[in-house]
Amino acid sequence: MALINNVLSKIRLSNITADLFSEVAQETARIIARDDKNNKPTQLRRFYDEIIMWDTRINTQPSKEKRDEVFNESLPFIRMMNAKVAYAKGRDLVNDDYLNLLNHCLKEVNDPESMRHFKLFMEAFMGFYKLEESESKRLKNKRL
Repeated sequence: MALINNVLSKIRLSNITADLFSEVAQETARIIARDDKNNKPTQLRRFYDEIIMWDTRINTQPSKEKRDEVFNESLPFIRMMNAKVAYAKGRDLVNDDYLNLLNHCLKEVNDPESMRHFKLFMEAFMGFYKLEESESKRLKNKRL
């Protein structure tokens, strides 16, 4: 739990750093991939697909005013992902670290730009997660 909290403190979606989509995303993926038995790839992909859907709905609007309007209308439904990830955790489809990651990121989403950064961070996370998951499995099999 302490490891994930340390990396979560580095995730700021309103004021991004140069390493958010690289080192921070990879470190996050490495921590979450350690417990691969409780993270079902279908669930992770389902949440990522929903993030993409919301970002597309908001950030493809033709003007800043329209993006802000659609964002404000969508925010309650975006934040409802907290309940969805809690449900997935309750069914052992995702682990505590993934639950904490999404909860943290959803709190950080406050405008169309931070929504875009959330989508980009999760895109980087998903790429690194696939690598870290296979590496974690390889190391576990090596020990057996």
